[in-house]
Amino acid sequence: MRKIRIMKINWGTGIVIAFIAFISFIMYFIITMNVNDKYAHDLVTEDYYAEELAYQNDIDKLKNSKNLSENITYTKSVEGLVIYFPSNLDFKKITGNVFLYRPSNKQLDFDTVISLSKQNLLIPDNRLVDGRWNIKIDWQYDSQSYLYKEIINY
Repeated sequence: MRKIRIMKINWGTGIVIAFIAFISFIMYFIITMNVNDKYAHDLVTEDYYAEELAYQNDIDKLKNSKNLSENITYTKSVEGLVIYFPSNLDFKKITGNVFLYRPSNKQLDFDTVISLSKQNLLIPDNRLVDGRWNIKIDWQYDSQSYLYKEIINY
């Protein structure tokens, strides 16, 4: 009858096996993160650094908005998101754009030019999916610039 010999592993071999297992584990995650599109994360905007330089303008616009007697408000309705501009301003003189940013999916982001026929602007329900949105309204009235930023759950 043959005897089966069991190979004994000394501590040096164990350390080498542990290093190889650890390096294999790390390499698996590195390759997975680089190849799989599910883990692709982008900056909030493509031109991040240029926007950072223009941030002082946004601060000034936000300050102008705070000084208004009445600021922008919004409500969710059956038709969609209704954005109300200050009632004490002539809506015909309001210009600018509305940017809706979806943090979880940049393909859903969109920009709309403000063109008012009454005191409010309607973002149709079919443009918005349920969940979190960041809304940024950059608008002008009588050569004064204003900015409204809000996080909404639609």
